[in-house]
Amino acid sequence: MTSHNVFEQILDPSGRADPYPLFGELRATPVARQEDGTYVVSTYREIVALLHDPRVSSDRRNLSSDAEPPDLSPAFIGLDPPEHDRLRHLAMRHFGPPHSPGTVDGLRPAMLAITTELIDGIAGKQRADLVDEVAYPLPVAVICRLLGVPQEDEPQFHAWADQIIETLGPGEEDRAERERERKTIALELERYLAGLAEARRRQPGEDLLSGFVTYRGPEGGMTPQEVVSTAVLLLIAGHETTINLIANGMLTLLRHPDLLARVRDDPGLIVPTVEELLRYEPPVQLVSSRVALDDITIAGVTIPAGSPIVLALAAGSRDPAHVTDPDRFDPCRARNEHLGFGGGVHYCFGAPLARLEAQIVLAELVRRLRGPRLVADPPPYRPSPILRGPRHLLVDYDGVEPAYTM
Repeated sequence: MTSHNVFEQILDPSGRADPYPLFGELRATPVARQEDGTYVVSTYREIVALLHDPRVSSDRRNLSSDAEPPDLSPAFIGLDPPEHDRLRHLAMRHFGPPHSPGTVDGLRPAMLAITTELIDGIAGKQRADLVDEVAYPLPVAVICRLLGVPQEDEPQFHAWADQIIETLGPGEEDRAERERERKTIALELERYLAGLAEARRRQPGEDLLSGFVTYRGPEGGMTPQEVVSTAVLLLIAGHETTINLIANGMLTLLRHPDLLARVRDDPGLIVPTVEELLRYEPPVQLVSSRVALDDITIAGVTIPAGSPIVLALAAGSRDPAHVTDPDRFDPCRARNEHLGFGGGVHYCFGAPLARLEAQIVLAELVRRLRGPRLVADPPPYRPSPILRGPRHLLVDYDGVEPAYTM
């Protein structure tokens, strides 16, 4: 089977439940040109090299094709240094070290309280959808709390994010059409956030939006459009990926009941378990927004300047040239150098938040659900080939253990 046929199968939603055999076939050709001119890179060493190569751009305005360009003011994930570095620094100033070192860890009590309430909500039943009833509500509540979004608007935020995610995907053939659809949806979200940002400008609070609109330092501050594009990025990246990490995690543990029992007996195992989940079942499978700024020769293939590049992170993290027994789920794996959060200057901004959310939710689900078992395996999956996770995860159980008491 040719490499472009393998990649087409990976993109096909019918294979979403288990794309890993196809990723294995894809790795046979580490750098594979597709019929639309895209180059797909699937081996660990080559992916890492390109993630750190300054000749690889994240700004699709550098494409050589005549396709409709993306937004004129993309979020920092779609920019290159120095513009990327300025905006990321401005955003991180209000989110993490060195200026706001306690922001994420300070959310731990609230995360545990929300998780407790969600699991209490399924205590009177014997069957629950762990996506709709647990995995989705926590990340949405957390990112909305961080941004300063009123609680009553959380469902609308989730709907906007879902619609935008479904327009994302690798490949160039229908990208212009997907871009137009995405912009239509994003316009509603952007208008909402612009209004919320203006309200925070007049009356600042302790949330990220307030910090974005009020901070002025040596590097200046964010423009109104940059505030909105950054908030949109944090909304989508800040909860869609975490929903999938939690759902993929619980699905994997239910498929490995011996490991689930070990985590229940030794709660400290949850930290390496989440790291192994990021390698074994990563919520972000593909990075499809890269462009070659110059001719780049890698693994014996020259990628011409202006060509789109897809990095198959999920394939790289299971590369047998990098990791022993890659298709085995092993939380005790030594030196787990996965690609779950990407790498280079675009290493995932929200990685500390996603890790903590997954650790708290999975630990509590494992501890509190008695006799959990899958209703259907595989469960139904979201169609997106980029952000992969179950659409629903129905689980039967015999009861729910009481919450921790303070």
